[in-house]
Amino acid sequence: MDLNTLKPAMGSVKKRKRIGRGTGSGHGKTATKGHKGQKARSGGSIKAGFEGGQMPLQRRLPKRGFTPIERLEYAVVNIKQLDVFDAGATVDIVALADKGLINNSNSLIKILGNGLLDKPLTVIATKFSQSAKDKIIAAGGRIEEKL
Repeated sequence: MDLNTLKPAMGSVKKRKRIGRGTGSGHGKTATKGHKGQKARSGGSIKAGFEGGQMPLQRRLPKRGFTPIERLEYAVVNIKQLDVFDAGATVDIVALADKGLINNSNSLIKILGNGLLDKPLTVIATKFSQSAKDKIIAAGGRIEEKL
């Protein structure tokens, strides 16, 4: 067996369709484009959503709502999620991102009071709910609000 005698397995390679190469090929004359019409012309392509001149669906449906430009999106962390930190640790944006509690290390963070905290932590975040503040201070920790 030599490299020059190797051939692909039967049926694994299909010949490409050569259109517009005479009537004997079976794909001559109109070259599989049918008769006349927009899609038979050269350069005749129809963009997505075109409905033959009828008002397209995405323009017929009403638009609702808007996104305020000044809206601030907060990454939310509950008190019960802070159990992964050791007692006396400083919990900030970088520490939360390292533990996988938030996705983005440059996002704004709000600490909510769902759950219990039984170790003193120094928590640095953008915002705190009142119940979260109370629980952190009751556990002997400190809070710092900074942007």
